[in-house]
Amino acid sequence: MMEVFYVEDDKTIADSVKEYLNRQNCKVAIFETVTAVKKALQSWIPALVLIDWNLPDGEGKDLCLWIRERVVDLPIIILTVRGDSQDVVAGFQSGADDYVVKPFELTVLYSRMLALLRRVQKAEETKLFCDDLVLDKERLTVSRGQKEIVLSQSEYHLLLLLMENKGKTITRTQLLEQIWDNHGHFVNNNTLTVTVKRLREKLCNPTCLKTVRSFGYRMEDTI
Repeated sequence: MMEVFYVEDDKTIADSVKEYLNRQNCKVAIFETVTAVKKALQSWIPALVLIDWNLPDGEGKDLCLWIRERVVDLPIIILTVRGDSQDVVAGFQSGADDYVVKPFELTVLYSRMLALLRRVQKAEETKLFCDDLVLDKERLTVSRGQKEIVLSQSEYHLLLLLMENKGKTITRTQLLEQIWDNHGHFVNNNTLTVTVKRLREKLCNPTCLKTVRSFGYRMEDTI
């Protein structure tokens, strides 16, 4: 079942969309304000978010920016009567993945939701996520939020190994053997300690990178 957050203060529109999506095996939660959905997103991340532009306590594009700073990969579609090209561009620049102008056909909206989720699923095959960290194995890049972070080769491979085993503790010995010894670079424990320290600093000390004292390290989601 696809879980959807829909931010819409027009009850008639919200109920119509929810009723239709429920019939398509979607679980839809309606939020009338920016404040309400922000609070909900802090404890649960749905499969997709639908956002109206004009809301009682803010604008949809600002909400998009807020979400993108915290959850890079959450699919977002803006649903609005504002169809001017400047508004459409502003919506995409704020982080929306798609932009649908009211009035719209519910069948078309659902089709676009499915298409967006297919694109996201395909992208996730080459990307690893932990909180707001994203490692792209295809482009060999690492980013946090909207900022790309330049890592050394050893830092990148260290992070890659930890993120590929998210939720598991990797021992210091395993890290030394798989990152350095496999490439013929025989180093001591201090090299790993220094590399982890530099990696933390470059990533701005993410809480998802855990130290398991006297054992090793683990990546785990904390948001």
